[in-house]
Amino acid sequence: MLPNEHPLNKLFSESMSSTKKALGFSLDSLQTMLGSLDTKIASTPSETVYTEDRIKLKHYVSENKEKKGTKAPLLIVYALINRETMLDIQPERSVIRSFLKEGMDVYILEWGYPSWKDRFLTIDDHVSGYMNNVVDYILESRQLQSLNLMGICMGGTFSLMYASLYPDKVRNLITTVTPSSFDTQDGLLHVWMNEINADSVTDGFGNIPGDLMNFGFLLMNPPRLMVDKYKNLFENLDDKAFVENFIRMEKWIFDSPDLPGETFRQFITDCYQKNLFIQSKMDIGGKRIDLSNVTMPLLNIYAKYDHLVPPAAANKITAAVGSTDVQDICLDTGHIGIYVSSKCQGAFAPAIASWLKQRDPSGKPVLKEVKKSPKTGRKHEGKRQEHPGRAREMKTA
Repeated sequence: MLPNEHPLNKLFSESMSSTKKALGFSLDSLQTMLGSLDTKIASTPSETVYTEDRIKLKHYVSENKEKKGTKAPLLIVYALINRETMLDIQPERSVIRSFLKEGMDVYILEWGYPSWKDRFLTIDDHVSGYMNNVVDYILESRQLQSLNLMGICMGGTFSLMYASLYPDKVRNLITTVTPSSFDTQDGLLHVWMNEINADSVTDGFGNIPGDLMNFGFLLMNPPRLMVDKYKNLFENLDDKAFVENFIRMEKWIFDSPDLPGETFRQFITDCYQKNLFIQSKMDIGGKRIDLSNVTMPLLNIYAKYDHLVPPAAANKITAAVGSTDVQDICLDTGHIGIYVSSKCQGAFAPAIASWLKQRDPSGKPVLKEVKKSPKTGRKHEGKRQEHPGRAREMKTA
């Protein structure tokens, strides 16, 4: 046996190689953690053009002169759970930037952080109140009769409600990972929500704490969400890009506003437990949500591996609405991956932009008569219709 073939020599060589790799990993990890990290989210420039109570309306203007957008702007309505910053999580994986590259003119409704005084706000307060005021502001300021509306998750359900009540104001409707049919046992969320006592929870908490909802989401898959992802972090501490993206996602996950109590109560009772929405039997503010009134073109996008809004909860809406121009798209990803995964970047926002452009009318937009607010150069009180039962402060840019 040659000296270098001795088992001890081989063991020593492997040990030295492993030690060298471990030292290299440790040094690289220290350099990453002690160095400067770019973990900003929602970095795309925007202008806040309208505020009311806790909500804000952000406006993003495309600077891409090569691609033509649509005549009607796109208003995006996110869910009341978590925040819309998911759509602009990082420059390379930003739904907002992808829309702007397509020449789109984008507005986002930011719901803000509900306080104790918001606990009695209902679904109707959000749909016929805040959403309707925001839509009216956009239409008046742009002198248009209708806009393109895109709803995400619970915001998609709200957008369908809005399109049912105000169909003349919606030119095209896009719903993404939107629960609409709640009569399914797919996924723990639907199982739990069918059994929860919404009255006891609402009466006990008032507003539903964001931390409580986050804890519930973690319990849906504790090994993956509470163990595996942190194990992956430690295994990739030497990768600066990985660490930056991990922190961005953690920032978004744990930036969770509370949910207004009465909105939670009705959404759980009427949607999850009675499944009234998809049957056009749900009332908000004394008004029936009749899905046959949704006659504008509808694009419905959902995710194959969505554990929060499984396909069975999202794929029935196109058959329930009154529109004859409907399309379903199922992407091979999950609830969050549809917005942040690299493989969906080219299949999500560009597909929506293309769909909207195909339905964009030719010629000049139809103007409507509006009362112009005085141009003071500062924010001023907006004279919008106040929703019954709620005193509000409204400001426009």
